[in-house]
This record gives sequence, structure tokens and C-alpha cells, in this order.
Amino acid sequence: MKRFLTFIFLTLAANSFGQHHSKLVVELIDEQKTLNVRQELTFVNESDDIIPVIVLNDWNHAYSSKSTPLARRFSDEFVRSFHLANESERGQTNNLTIIDRNDNFLTWNRPERTPDLVEVTLREPLLPGRAVKLHLTYSVKLPSDRFTRYGFKQDGGYYLKNWFLTPARYDNHRFLRYSNLNIDDIANAQSDYDVEIKVGPKVHVISDLDIAQTYREATIAKHHFTGKNRKDFHLFIEPLKSFHSYKNEVVEVANGLRSDKVTEIQQALIIDRITKYVQSNVGDYPYRKITVAQADYDRNPFYGLNQLPSFISPFSDEFLYEIKFLKTYLNNFLKTSMQLDARKDNWIFDGIQVYMMMKYIEEFHPDSKMMGVVANWRLLKGFNLVNLDFNEQYSYFYMLMARKNLDQPIGAPKDRLIKFNEQIAGKYRSGLSFRYLDSYLGDNTVNDAINRFYTRSVSQKSDRSDFEFLLQSETPKNIDWFFNTIIDSRQLIDYKFDEVTVASDSVKFTINNRTGIPVPMPVYGIKDDQIVFKEWLDVSQDDSITSVARRNAEKIVLNYENQVPEYNLRNNWRSLSGSITNRPIKFTFMKDLEDPYYNQILYVPTFMYNLYDGLSLGLRFHNKTILDKPITFDVNPMYSSNQKMLIGNFGVSFNQNLRDGALYNIRYGVGGSYFHYAPDAAYTKLTPSLTFRFREPNFRDNRKQTIMLREVIVHRDPTIFDVGNNEETVNYSVFNARYFNTRTEVVHHVNFMADLQIAGKFGKAASEIEFRQLFEDNRQLSLRMYAGAFLYNKTEGDFFSFALDRPTDYLFDYNYYGRSEGSGLFSQQLILSEGGFKSKLNVPYANQWITTVNAGYSIWNWIEVYGDAGFLKNKGHQAEFLYDSGIRLNLVPDYLELYFPVYSSNGWEIGQPNYEQRIRFIVALDPKTLINLFTRKWF
Repeated sequence: MKRFLTFIFLTLAANSFGQHHSKLVVELIDEQKTLNVRQELTFVNESDDIIPVIVLNDWNHAYSSKSTPLARRFSDEFVRSFHLANESERGQTNNLTIIDRNDNFLTWNRPERTPDLVEVTLREPLLPGRAVKLHLTYSVKLPSDRFTRYGFKQDGGYYLKNWFLTPARYDNHRFLRYSNLNIDDIANAQSDYDVEIKVGPKVHVISDLDIAQTYREATIAKHHFTGKNRKDFHLFIEPLKSFHSYKNEVVEVANGLRSDKVTEIQQALIIDRITKYVQSNVGDYPYRKITVAQADYDRNPFYGLNQLPSFISPFSDEFLYEIKFLKTYLNNFLKTSMQLDARKDNWIFDGIQVYMMMKYIEEFHPDSKMMGVVANWRLLKGFNLVNLDFNEQYSYFYMLMARKNLDQPIGAPKDRLIKFNEQIAGKYRSGLSFRYLDSYLGDNTVNDAINRFYTRSVSQKSDRSDFEFLLQSETPKNIDWFFNTIIDSRQLIDYKFDEVTVASDSVKFTINNRTGIPVPMPVYGIKDDQIVFKEWLDVSQDDSITSVARRNAEKIVLNYENQVPEYNLRNNWRSLSGSITNRPIKFTFMKDLEDPYYNQILYVPTFMYNLYDGLSLGLRFHNKTILDKPITFDVNPMYSSNQKMLIGNFGVSFNQNLRDGALYNIRYGVGGSYFHYAPDAAYTKLTPSLTFRFREPNFRDNRKQTIMLREVIVHRDPTIFDVGNNEETVNYSVFNARYFNTRTEVVHHVNFMADLQIAGKFGKAASEIEFRQLFEDNRQLSLRMYAGAFLYNKTEGDFFSFALDRPTDYLFDYNYYGRSEGSGLFSQQLILSEGGFKSKLNVPYANQWITTVNAGYSIWNWIEVYGDAGFLKNKGHQAEFLYDSGIRLNLVPDYLELYFPVYSSNGWEIGQPNYEQRIRFIVALDPKTLINLFTRKWF
């Protein structure tokens, strides 16, 4: 009875006070990219707790420094623009004052770890059902839109989102304290808004709020907007209007998606179709107006072929525009209306969005292919990539991460997901999971649950437990596996046929659940690429004998339509016609998606250059499709234009992924190569290896550890160009153990390496530490320390010695273009290893021990000064101290660099003869190395 009375009291109190309300009077100071704000904020305690402190979201202040959570996120993802930006390009909230209705100043503070939140201490704790009115004044310095696409634009426009102070959502007896991480998941409480914004008389203001009034004078225009029961709103200020309004009986759309090749009539038809489709399948939008901006799409584009330039796009302009609008409209529709915790329950947003996109394609474009009209090109018919249906691409993005062992539970909070999972793989798997459940349950069960859940979440706070309850109430089947396995775990699903017995009219089979994860699995009968039957195997049927009518099927296939997010599709089918092999060999040119019905061998023309082999052309054979495989091979024979003979390399490896624990990958491999190291001599290298890779429990942590064990077996042909050539440098074998511990990001990079080498006539140990730091003033300091010593050394000469500036590379690890050159351009190639010096000094080797320090400091953009210093110790000689210094052009770190020596142990190098021969360079032409430059921000 007491609880009931409390509930009645709170309800009546809340109704009497209403909900949170913000009245904002805003003036844009265009020259300063600043908004001056006067805000009257009414906060209502809608909980049954006593609240002494109110938490306000101030996400604009996330741009205020290089140490905020947003700045650290940019650094983690290798986004350099924010950390190298000018102060005028960053945003912040200034001059904040807060007074209560009695004109008393209230104390407030920003928590140290979350400076984009404001804690306001009330004079008296706020009782349940009571309200407090606060008066705030502050100045909002807006950031440049080049960081997140929110803020001021180069064309004089503005996209305003998450720019003002508003109460944080209050859940489970606490405020949600979420910092801005550029993942669109602000946790605002529902509020009513009354906004007046003053701008120049000739600019346009567009919003998804309702227009109450517009007043223009000669020097100023005032735009008045209102909105009820909203989490947030969007404001666009433009010197030239780019938005067009489309209105039907469903909603008014302010559309700012760019398209020069789609007419306004075509756009109107597309918008009309999509808005009605979403209303029919999701529910009624609670507001009269919605915005769809180009910036919204650019933040989360449809990753795939529609990002290609229009002149090579395989899709029509109308189709591309339709996909763009569909994706962006669904995202804005769901995010602005559903009262979900967008960080904790993000998978529901993603699942509904992608599921509805897939259903839309099935309904309106059922014959669309992943490669569009390219699927009609007879020349490319043999590629699996070309033949995939449009909706099949979603599962491959998920499998891309699962095969790399980088997939994460889609039910994990959004801020814990790595970028590729957050924006692509996890989002797509969420939609696939909804489609999987819908196919299993049938009768439009998932659609009905989505519709009911959407209606609920529009009117009140909701979470995943509400969605689970609605789903379970729609079906008598047990679907605990869906939440426990599909949503909340990263457990792999992999089924295959075990025993198959074929009769004229029936097929009996048992299923082998290879990973032990019980989920429903569909079985299909296929004839002439058509489905003749489909049966669902329930969770408990994977170990039992199942019998189905054959119906003239030629093969039976598990998960034929790829509805189950399965790890491995290659073992999913059996021929019923007595074929000798289930998967014949298929040769494919260049690259392709994995085809589960064939053993693919890909062939690719290759070329390579070094000074001794010249330009070498070859044909590479391998089985590395876009998705990683456990067993891979790579054979690359080439023809040396200089030597008139075959050269090349090969590799075979087995990857074992471990799903739990710090050790996540073990790689067993053997590789070999045969190239020339001198004009008249070649080397043969054979390397069996074992590699262990470790990572942190938090996948977003860029720290990685590796242990590599290998035996390097080398045979070098004798050469007349090497006067020190002898038996110990011709044939040798070295056991090598290496440990790497690396953590890298834009602001901070640390790498530690330990190296042990054991051979018949020598043993040596070395360690290396690299450190790079980007400071607040955009200066960068680079330090590298190297130390190595021989454990024993019975060799003659310096072939196995530590090198000061140019390692001999007796393990043939480095990509030297002219490894035996002592002069000329190719001798100037720099491999930053061992001593790491850039100048060529009189004592280039150490056969006892070495210790060096390499330093660099940026002075302007990519121009740096460098300095190296160290000690070398050779047998029978005193340790020598050497040094050098100069200018480094750091065009692309580790990929393209130039070094100009200035002063060293040789004296002033600039004034010495043949200075151009002293310049050193780093050039990375290896495709794998260059690709890593662009992919590291995603993984």
C-alpha cells in the first residue's frame, strides 16, 4: 500500500511540474564562431531518489584540449587532424554561470576524467517529484567540422549538435556519465525545448524542431523553434540553403543529401516510399519533422561499392541515392525518437536499422547484386564477389573480423568496440541476427516485436530487458540462445555434416557441432541452384539422426542462405550425386571473396625490383581470399630480367586462433626465398617459424605483444665482390627468438624489442626501445635506444657484427634494393635498425658490443632535427664514442623519409665533397606495409 501511494504521489507531482524544460536564447557571433547562450533550465526530479547534484552534458567542451576522452579516442584511432589543429579550430564552453530562482550563484565543477560533464550542486537537495529552475549563461566556442562533421564549416555554414547544456539521463538511481567519444550516443534526459536563435539576416536556419516564428530586420534575424519530449535536436545554419522540404502524410523531411544526378521528382518518390516503408514496419514517428543531412551520411556511410567515384560505380544514381537516404533516415528516425541508452543498448538500434535495410532490399530490389551491374559482365562471372546478392555482403563483413579473431559481442557497450566493429561489422551482425531470429521464428514475429518495442520506447524509457520480454512473449519457442550466444558472446558457430546416408526418396544425416555452441540451424535441399526443401534443426538436434524427404535434391546444404552468423561456410554441404570431391579446384584471377563450394587458387601478376635481379615479373599462386583462412599457401615464381633465370619465394602457414585469454593467435609457418644479393651471386633462405601473439582484454587497447621463434637457414653463393667471403658467411643457420611489446597511437608510441640469436660460431643478444610523443604545441619528440652484445663470437670479419648505420642483414629480413652496394644511390638507403646512425662514419661495425641513442625533434610540420650518439666496442680496441646530427624530412613516418647530415664525428658534413652521396632515405614500396598505413585506424 505504501509503494502504491508513493507511486501515485510521484505521478501527480511529475504531472504538475511536467518534465525538464529548456528555454534558450542564442546569438551567433559569426566572426568568432561562437554562440552566446542564455538558458532557463527547469529540472524535474522524476525519480524516487533525493538528488543533491545535477549532472549536465556539455559535449561541446570535449573539443577543449588534447587530453579529453574525445582527444584520446582520436589518438587511439590515428586521427591526427585534431591533435595538429590550431586553437581556433577547437571548441569549448566558456564563462559559465549558474544561478537559481533566488539569484543565488550555484557552485559547479567539471569532473577530472569527464571534463565534458558539469556537476551542479544545489542549495538544497531536490526531493522526488519536485522541480528546480536554473538560469545559465555561457559562451559556446564551436569546433571545426573537420573532426566530427559537427561545428563550423569552411563555406560559412554550421551543423549544431550536442552544443548546449542539458540534463543527463537518470537511470537506476544515478545519472549516466558519458563523455563525448564521437560515437553519437549522448545520454540526454527527455526535455521540452523553446529555442530562439539570432543570426544574420541573409542566412538560413533549418531544424527538426517545429518552427514557431521567424522575424527579420535589416541587420538580424530571429528564428523561434519549439519541441516537446525530445532528447536532442539538430540545427543547421547556412549561407546558401542546401535543404529541401518534402512532406507527406507521414512526416516532413528536411533533406540535405547531395545528388546532382537525381532529379527532385525522383528524390520525392524515393523519400515518399522510404518514409512510408519505415512507418509501416517500425512505427509512427512521434515528431512532425526530421532532418537528413549530408554530414549525417558522411559520418556513417554505407561501406561498400557505393563509395566508389560515380564514373566507376556499378549502381545507378537513383539506387545509390535510395540506399544513402534509407540508411541515414533510419538512423536519425531511431536515434531521435527511441528512449534507449545508446551506449549500452546500441545493438538494438543497429539491429533494427540493418534488418530494415535488408528487408527493404528484399521487397523493392530483390535481384540486386553486391556488385550491381558488374554481375552482368560475362568476363567476371567466375568471381564469387560478383555473383553475391546485395544482402549477402553483410555477413562477409562480420566474418572478416571473426577470421581475424577481432570480433566482439554485439551486446557490448558501444564505447568498447573497435572502430571497424562499431561502424561496420558489429552493426551488420546485429541486423543479420535479427534476420536469423525472424527466419527461425517465422510468422513475422520479429517485426511485430520491433513494432511494439518501438511504440513503447517512444513513450517511455526502455532497455534490452523490455525488448527481450516482448520477443519472448511473441513465441512459444525458447530463444535464450539468441541473447546468451548471438548477442552477449563472441562464441563461434560452425556446423558440418557428419554421416550422410542417401536413399532414392530420403536422406539421413547427423550434424557435427564443431564449436559446441547450440543454436538452431537450417538444412536445405538444392537442385539446379534452387531450394527444394528447408528444415530447421532445433538446438537439441545436432547429435541425433535426422531424416528428410529427398525431393530430388542433388546436394544438402547447411545455412545455404547464410542466415546464421556462422564462422565457416566451407564445410556446409554434401553432394548426393556421388561426386568424388565436394569442392573442386577453381582458379581465380587477382582477388575474390571466399567461395564455400570450391577450393580456390588465386593467381596474380607480380613484379619486384632490386639492383641485381632487375625488374622481375612473375605469377603468384595463393589461396588467400579476402577472408583469413586457417591454412594458407603462397608461391611466387618470378623471372629475373638481369639474371635471365627463375627466382622467387614461397610460404605455408597454419593459423590457430584462441578465443579466450591474452594469447589470441599461434602461427606455424615455413617460408623460403631465392634472390640475388650481388651481381654474380644468389642466396637461398629457408625459415621454419612459430609465432605467438598476445593482446589486452580491452580490444581497443593498441598494445600488442609478440613472441617469434624461428630457425633461419641461409646458403649464399660465393661472389668476387666480397673479399671477406668464406665458409662461415656462405652457409650458416641461426636460431632467432624475438619479443615485441608495442603500443602505438597518434600522441604516444612505445615499442620494446628483445632479440636473441644463437649460431655455431656466435651468439648475441640485443634490445631496443622506441618512444614517440606528440606534445601540446604540436612538437614531436622521437627517441630510440639500442644495446647489443655478443655472448660469444668466433667469427672473422664483420659480416655478423653489429652495424652502426647499415646492417649487413645476414638474416635477409630487410627490403634492401641494393644490399651489397658500398657506394652510390642504393648504398644510401636507410634501414633504421641496430645502431640507427644516418652518417657513414669510420667505425661502422662492432664485434663486441654497441649502445646507441637516436633522437629527433620536430621544428615545423614534417621537418625535424635529429641526433645520434653511442659507444662501439671492438676486440682489441677501446670503446669509441661517435655521434651525428642533421635534418630529417619526415614526410610519412616509417614509410617516406629523407635525412640530410649536418655535423658528426666526421666534422661539418655539409661542407665536405660529394654531399649528395651522404643523404639517406627511407622508402617503403612493399604493398603490405603501405596498406597497414591506412588500415591501422580500423583495427
